[in-house]
Amino acid sequence: MQPRNMSMSGVVDLAAVKAAGEARQKAEQARAEAARNGGGGGTAPSSLVIDVDEAGFERDVLQRSAEVPVVIDFWAEWCEPCKQLGPLLERLALQYNGRFLLAKVDVDANQMLMQQFGIQGIPAVFAVVAGQALPLFQGAAPEAQIRETLDQLIQVAEERFGLTGIAVDAEAGTGPAEAAEAPAGPYDALLEAAARALDANDFGGAVQAYKNVLVDDPGNTEAKLGLAQAELLARVQGLDPQQVRKDAAENPADVAAQIAAADLDLVGGHVEDAFGRLVETVRRTAGDDRDAARVRLLELFEVIGGDDPRVAPARAALARVLF
Repeated sequence: MQPRNMSMSGVVDLAAVKAAGEARQKAEQARAEAARNGGGGGTAPSSLVIDVDEAGFERDVLQRSAEVPVVIDFWAEWCEPCKQLGPLLERLALQYNGRFLLAKVDVDANQMLMQQFGIQGIPAVFAVVAGQALPLFQGAAPEAQIRETLDQLIQVAEERFGLTGIAVDAEAGTGPAEAAEAPAGPYDALLEAAARALDANDFGGAVQAYKNVLVDDPGNTEAKLGLAQAELLARVQGLDPQQVRKDAAENPADVAAQIAAADLDLVGGHVEDAFGRLVETVRRTAGDDRDAARVRLLELFEVIGGDDPRVAPARAALARVLF
């Protein structure tokens, strides 16, 4: 779902001045060592994106975070939103040219790391700065919003820890750098317009922009996911959460109240609660009421993504109450 927790507000407690000084010293030592080895302190663009496992986490993430912010992308092969977010983060890592490193962690192969970071759903993105971890956001997000978060992260890393990034030698090595400036796709302008509308809380404008893409390209995955998210955010905008939950609790037979509460559950990250509420509503209703609850549940599946592991059990539960 469209994240609204992209904030650097928690970074102020990462460490004290001593930690910042130590981080700067380690970064200077790393640059000097690279220069002595004849590398001129520059790293290949292909080294800005790395795959990390539990065995190499301390070396590749914790130690490197003393010289450059490390952004961690927790993903899995079955996660559809991950397939959209991952390439975007990789492209941004190249474009930011050493201001941060991107570490990709496959949660299926690294369950311990997933547990240590307390991850409940993916994609999930964290940062490690001078050995200190902080959450950035969870779920898919517009590029403009991700850029804003990265800019904040880089500013904090520089101001509080003296981390100015690492030097990149554009001629060193080959690999993903060649794709850093891929030609714009035919719908990039419309998708960017939708992202700007979301950033401005213009959910109606975002909905229309995504629909414009889908008119010509009905199978566009990014537009379909974005549309489902924008429509959800438009529905909950202006709702009084306390009143909605009160109405749902006092009127279990009120389908509209249960649907509104399910929307709020999902926006709040309570995915299983949202699905369970609507499955139960389908079970105890009939006719148009049942159909309304069923359709909303299917829409929420679209918001989360069909490959999310929480969707399959909910689909099975829906099938049981329907048939």
